[in-house]
Amino acid sequence: MLTFEEKIAIIEEFPELERVNVSLGRVNFQFKESVSDKKNVVYHLHPNGNGFVYAGQLSNYQTNDKGMANIRDYSEKELKQIIKEAIISLSAVERPVTETAIIGENLEERWVNEENEVLLLINEDEAWNIYFGLNLEESFSTYEEAEMFLVEEGFKRS
Repeated sequence: MLTFEEKIAIIEEFPELERVNVSLGRVNFQFKESVSDKKNVVYHLHPNGNGFVYAGQLSNYQTNDKGMANIRDYSEKELKQIIKEAIISLSAVERPVTETAIIGENLEERWVNEENEVLLLINEDEAWNIYFGLNLEESFSTYEEAEMFLVEEGFKRS
């Protein structure tokens, strides 16, 4: 079992997490950029080594009724993995059904401009297509051409 200090050192490797000291020497680590109401990634890490990581949206961890996985006996590798997955799960914006229908299993990127308009760049059948909602806006034969177009139009990868 990792010690409290070892767990703290591992968790502090994630710059997106902010340490919050709570009662009885326990520590929380919050992900302020979370797209959900859940902000605590690490919850009540105790000096005795016990603690929890939010895994409520992850299917491969045993969790309590609050979606928390007990990390008391986790190895360094296991702890890093669950924290990484928790951050990703709290970063993920649910896609509208229309986007899901377009993207499928294809490689895609989201691009946003200053007006918060979103374009999807999707690699389909050896072409790089740019969609606005369900509408195909442009199609390019290379990623570089599509990227140049998006940058010229004032979009940035999100």
